[in-house]
Amino acid sequence: QVQLVESGGGLVQAGGSLRLSCAFSGRTFSTSAMGWFRQAPGKERGFVASISSRGGTINYAGSVKGRFTISRDNAKNTLYLQMNNLNPEDTAVYYCAAAVGYLGPPSTQEVDFGSWGQGTQVTVSS
Repeated sequence: QVQLVESGGGLVQAGGSLRLSCAFSGRTFSTSAMGWFRQAPGKERGFVASISSRGGTINYAGSVKGRFTISRDNAKNTLYLQMNNLNPEDTAVYYCAAAVGYLGPPSTQEVDFGSWGQGTQVTVSS
């Protein structure tokens, strides 16, 4: 049973930075594609970024490209999302997701990720 636990959310002013972490419990992190999704108030959950099992392939949503960086440390079973130059439109609950055992190019679709964390709140004030 895979468990994902996000941390690092909080309140930040516009223009600031936050780094989210996602701790993956289990032995299959290094053979799993990973992703970050977010859900803003009143909106559906949407794609933010995804990374292949070894980190060689990365996808970003257009709205975060150039500001956010997804990375992973397979030795620590941890996924990261560095968020810079945050703006109020980035306010959302951020979710970590795993496609366990998937070694191909990382998906951008929620349906392709079978394991999810509980989410961490990110609030950006203007």
